[in-house]
Amino acid sequence: MRERPPEFADTAERQQQIMTRAQLLAAGLDDMYLYRQTRRGLWQRVLPATYALVTGTLTDEQRRISAALYTGPDAQVTGLAALTWYGFRQSPRTEDVHLIVPHHARRASAGHAMVARALALDPRARRTSLYAVCSPARAVVDAARGLRQLRPVRAMVGEAVQRGFTDLATLDEEIRRARRSRTALIRKAFAEVAAGTRSAPEAELRECLGDSGVLPEILWNPRLRTGEGGVLPTPDGYLADAAVALEVDSQEYHFSPADWARTLDRHNELSRHGILVLHFTPAQLRRDPVRIRRMVEDAYASRPGAGATTGVRVESVAAPS
Repeated sequence: MRERPPEFADTAERQQQIMTRAQLLAAGLDDMYLYRQTRRGLWQRVLPATYALVTGTLTDEQRRISAALYTGPDAQVTGLAALTWYGFRQSPRTEDVHLIVPHHARRASAGHAMVARALALDPRARRTSLYAVCSPARAVVDAARGLRQLRPVRAMVGEAVQRGFTDLATLDEEIRRARRSRTALIRKAFAEVAAGTRSAPEAELRECLGDSGVLPEILWNPRLRTGEGGVLPTPDGYLADAAVALEVDSQEYHFSPADWARTLDRHNELSRHGILVLHFTPAQLRRDPVRIRRMVEDAYASRPGAGATTGVRVESVAAPS
């Protein structure tokens, strides 16, 4: 076995100790050496012809690198693995790495590398030094197509738009590209966001109150002004004629103490102008939606004409931000 070339260590470091069999053979190693290293527990074979030169559990980045090296240079990381790379907070976690490859490619899924052939790769994909990552819009759609529950899909779509990872037009374009193939959940979540619902808990509140035979139309994320024209905080939902504001509050969806303090400030400011503010948590919505609906109905019935008394007016319904 010849001496390893000096670039071996550089390649191993750049690839976070993940290397392919071809790279190892090019460095002067042979298959017997690879076998002995894995047999002794010094290395591990993490995918076909793909090795980690370390032991222990792979990091998220090592899984992405190994999947990309195994799949080839034309592959693009997508789905939940891509959302983790972007820093999504509300997407489910998985050890699998989903990748799309050109339709003519024949690389099959193996281990944590989940490979799908695509008629068209993502032209908006972002290239890192070792692999390409699909755009947030493509990744959200691909991730949603693999989920079976509406709640996490709502959370991903809401976060993608609210935190500025993508916009509604681009997301709509990706949904249309996917056509009708396993897109029912993301189409529903997208419609909710487009209608002004900005997060998964807000969507659940909307669904909870949608069955009411008592409540009129609820305005979602409306822009409110005082009678003198001053700008008021935007509640999650608003019953204008009764001046009842609806807020979904949880530390799970307010990412810092400062956000939580702003929630309290909103409550005080709305209350100061005669608006009744009702607060709910996502857990309450999931646990007892009937009770929540009854509470809102009772509050609405107890304040006939209060909206006119406060002088608060609705300027417009806010677009998702």
